[in-house]
Amino acid sequence: MNVRIASDWKEILQPEFDKPYFDNLIKFVKEEYAARRIYPRGSNIFRAFDKCPLDRLKVVIIGQDPYHGEGQANGLCFSVNDGIPFPPSLRNIFTEINHDTGAPIPSSGNLDRWAEQGVLLLNAVLTVREHEAASHAGHGWETFTDAVVRAIADNKDGLVYMLWGRYAQNKGAIVDPSRNLILKSAHPSPLSAYNGFFGCRHFSQANDYLVAHGKTPIQW
Repeated sequence: MNVRIASDWKEILQPEFDKPYFDNLIKFVKEEYAARRIYPRGSNIFRAFDKCPLDRLKVVIIGQDPYHGEGQANGLCFSVNDGIPFPPSLRNIFTEINHDTGAPIPSSGNLDRWAEQGVLLLNAVLTVREHEAASHAGHGWETFTDAVVRAIADNKDGLVYMLWGRYAQNKGAIVDPSRNLILKSAHPSPLSAYNGFFGCRHFSQANDYLVAHGKTPIQW
């Protein structure tokens, strides 16, 4: 597959790329792309790592798997392409940012602008069949993205982790809270946003932490 990934990520993740499970995963993914409609497009599978190089990393946000509707997924969790209506979780994220920081609701749900400022928008599973949520779960992506989180935790301190919902919180459990800021809340999905996501003020807390550690805050 013709994918792009920042060189520093490629170097730190090369041990995973060389493991047998990863060979099996890529074989499965290639077969799926050949036989079905899969999102995101192949060149965007590792886009989260290309848009946010490791050396610029400030914030980690963990999602589950890509949007499975036509034109939505672009390789960054919670993000959609320009011109695509906001999915409910993304709409709730923007609402919380507005209430927390005063930033206006943007016209586009494309979160490239966050990634380029140092926000890793990492899905646990990086591919999905059209209209079949979690259809690529259990084939090796979770092992790979667990290794990503472990590599970050072993090599970078002073980061902000936004862990929304139990799934993300379990995936981020290996991160040392004494060396990073761990922000936990309910998931922004309409099913749970009113159980603690709204009012969490994660975005202002993240920026306060970054500034306190000599880093430029994120323009949310």
